[in-house]
Amino acid sequence: MIIWWKLIVSIVICLAVGGIAGFFTANSVSGWYKDLNKPSFNPPNYLFGPVWTVLYILMGVALYFIWTSNNKTALIFFIAQLVLNFAWSFLFFQLKNPLIAFIEILILLVVIIATVITARNSVVTYLFIPYILWVSFATILNASIYWLNR
Repeated sequence: MIIWWKLIVSIVICLAVGGIAGFFTANSVSGWYKDLNKPSFNPPNYLFGPVWTVLYILMGVALYFIWTSNNKTALIFFIAQLVLNFAWSFLFFQLKNPLIAFIEILILLVVIIATVITARNSVVTYLFIPYILWVSFATILNASIYWLNR
């Protein structure tokens, strides 16, 4: 049986983290970021908001399953990946440091995978597949931006 209030709280937490990160990076996207050299596969800026919104909703649903399973290890990894997710935006856009952001996103990717492994839940795994794919792409994009602007 679904515990609706936990599901809603889980989704709101993830969307709030994404919303706060987006709020603090908006100025850099229209300023510093637009002037960077970017690879040919860089998506248009308007795509990032909808993609991240969907990913944060999927993460929220995954959080619900982790929370209700009482799997403390998976919950710790989930919180860690959410903090690292937020921190990447700060490192890349606020500090304007693609190299440090790249190192951090590699750690983020490892912690995301650790979250899936420790959750031991096929639903969480399926919910995290788009997130893992997008962060993998973002890692390549981050590395490319660093390389093109060093």
